[in-house]
Amino acid sequence: MIQIERFSVMNMDNAIRGARNPMNSWDKSDSYYDETGKFVMGPVDLDFGRRLATAGSDHRKFLRQIFVSVDITAPLYWWKEFDTYKVGTVANSCSTMHKIHAKPFERDDFSHDRLDAGGLAALDALVVYLESERQKFVADKTNKTAWHNMIQLLPSSFNQMRTVTLNYENLMNIYYARRTHKLAEWHTLCDWILSLPYAAELICIKE
Repeated sequence: MIQIERFSVMNMDNAIRGARNPMNSWDKSDSYYDETGKFVMGPVDLDFGRRLATAGSDHRKFLRQIFVSVDITAPLYWWKEFDTYKVGTVANSCSTMHKIHAKPFERDDFSHDRLDAGGLAALDALVVYLESERQKFVADKTNKTAWHNMIQLLPSSFNQMRTVTLNYENLMNIYYARRTHKLAEWHTLCDWILSLPYAAELICIKE
């Protein structure tokens, strides 16, 4: 399970202007803001950006200046793989250390969309146990045994939300490294990447 929400793409105008700095070619830029205030990359700038993107990492530095902020809710087993992409990314996560006891445990706190009946039964039994330990800790915050039982038995299917900041080159690396991955969450993320502004020209350049 993965949820991708509340995303925004920023700084595209400054990035494409900066890309023209080496050749002082600002006068060739044809991008503009429409009547709603949305940035529109003109066909000349878009072709220019596409050629830079396909020319290699030395030439597509401007992609690192196109920023994306997004809220992602995903299981811990997925976040462990996502943490491979450390360069140029920032993430603020909901804290299991501080807030694991803040609400009752329930099945939907965990990714279970591909579990069979036996897997769901095992998860439900664990949820019951975790909730009993949570109630012990809520009743007595000095009960460190109950707190450790929650932390150390929390399965990697536990869903965590993080607000993540990336850039278009991060997303290019993610797309080509993970689009055929066996975890379905990566396929969902790659489909979202394809939906971003000018993704076909600037991110998915090998298609």
